[in-house]
Amino acid sequence: MIVAGLMAGTSADALDVALVDLRPDASAPEGADGGLTMRLLDVREVDFDEDLAIDILRLLEPRDVPLSLVSSVDARLGQACATAVADACARAGTDADLVVMHGQTVRHDVTGGVVTGTWQLGQPAWVAERVGVPVVSDVRARDVAAGGQGAPLAGILDHLLLAGADEPTAALNLGGIANVTVVAPGRDTVAFDTGPANALIDLMARRISGDPRGFDRDGVMAAQGSTDPVLLAALLDDPYYALPAPKSTGKELFHATYLDRFLASHPEVGDHDVVATLTTLTACTVADACRRHGVRAVVASGGGTRNPTLMAALRHELGGTVPVRTTDEAFGLPEGAKEACLMALVGWLTWHGLPATLPSVTGASHGTVAGRISPGATPLRLPAPLDRGPAHLRVVR
Repeated sequence: MIVAGLMAGTSADALDVALVDLRPDASAPEGADGGLTMRLLDVREVDFDEDLAIDILRLLEPRDVPLSLVSSVDARLGQACATAVADACARAGTDADLVVMHGQTVRHDVTGGVVTGTWQLGQPAWVAERVGVPVVSDVRARDVAAGGQGAPLAGILDHLLLAGADEPTAALNLGGIANVTVVAPGRDTVAFDTGPANALIDLMARRISGDPRGFDRDGVMAAQGSTDPVLLAALLDDPYYALPAPKSTGKELFHATYLDRFLASHPEVGDHDVVATLTTLTACTVADACRRHGVRAVVASGGGTRNPTLMAALRHELGGTVPVRTTDEAFGLPEGAKEACLMALVGWLTWHGLPATLPSVTGASHGTVAGRISPGATPLRLPAPLDRGPAHLRVVR
């Protein structure tokens, strides 16, 4: 089955697109539980156009916005997804059987540790009309309705990629928010958001550069500053970090107003020192989460892996005894394509009537089939549901 996955993450900078071929793993040992192979046909990052990117960022700030802006972003993002899928299929010289679009999260509401709602924009009808195949969307809401966090969705992909790990291993994603999935022998898989990855760093980088879409490219700004221990201690005192898993967060918490409260109490800290401190904050909170779960190895993905200052800080906080590799090194999966490939996997599971979430990861009362399906150009015909899901996943190029 050829599936296109699309992901717009919390950094709100681009659309990750992956066109993959999913099929049974013929190389699995005889008698072993069934697995899947994922062949990468086309993977890339498609930048949002300037107006759409800035409008998305407006929606992510904790202030009132006109409903017309919400409606406009919903339509324009859907159109951008449709173009991205059509282009990917043209490059690969094949049609997709299914499209899975995550959309852009604009609200993820948490009250007392309970997720009360989650909302992703990006109208799937534009994709179904342009590409002519079924589209799975709104992939978090059902897990929330079942009492889960609706996040991190990456838990199911990480669980299958790390199946059979002989020591506790963390799959780490460094997007706007950082999340980890811990797979360990003899234990249920757990996953949760550790806190900000690039969200707060990006805010300071934009203030320094004056670029509304700026970021700390190659960690240069952080490298020009020094971590301020007093500011870092104040930031680390946030109650979120002490909460047990399952838990999730987003820019509803880690936003400009949040950061300004700390900076107002520490006006003596220079801009580049703030960036350095926020970079250390990400490294500390990820490393603390790994230590609490006895992690012995880390496999990282996401835009944060392209920041050598952040990666060096993470390795330092882990003490040099926990190896850190990228998904490309560990699985042959490009770090920037992981979440788009996750969407493709989620869609494959939904199409076959299988849960895309693990209760031990999200805290839901049971695993749920994710999303809703918009028909393509022909009537919707699903196959007979499978009795059980795959036991592992192998990426091939």
